[in-house]
Amino acid sequence: MIKVAMTSVYVDDVAKAHAFYTDVLGFETRMYRDLGDGTLFVTVGAPEGAQPDLQLLLEPGHGPIAESYRKALRVAGLPCIVFSVDDIAAEYERLSGLGVEFPRSPREQGPVIAAVLDDTVGNYVQLAQEKK
Repeated sequence: MIKVAMTSVYVDDVAKAHAFYTDVLGFETRMYRDLGDGTLFVTVGAPEGAQPDLQLLLEPGHGPIAESYRKALRVAGLPCIVFSVDDIAAEYERLSGLGVEFPRSPREQGPVIAAVLDDTVGNYVQLAQEKK
């Protein structure tokens, strides 16, 4: 059986992304290593062991490939990743109260209710709740 172990999101600033993804979104730190020369290797994951094998790498987004990819997604208004939530209305209210900007508030989108937020480090992120 093949399972997803890690995926990544290119970010402007790894330390700032770590703070946002843990302090605001509620992920927990799985790995935080200083590789020297200011380079950090940071992964986060769902809290309380919800997905213990799955990690999100906060990848430095510098360089021509990453920068053009991120810019193209942003210009198109597309999220770089989708996170599932149990109650999108509650998450929208909680995150809005913390000052998170939502270019797209919750609305029906096919089989889900989805919203898009700005992760403060160069990306749009989608939150999605399966319709009941």
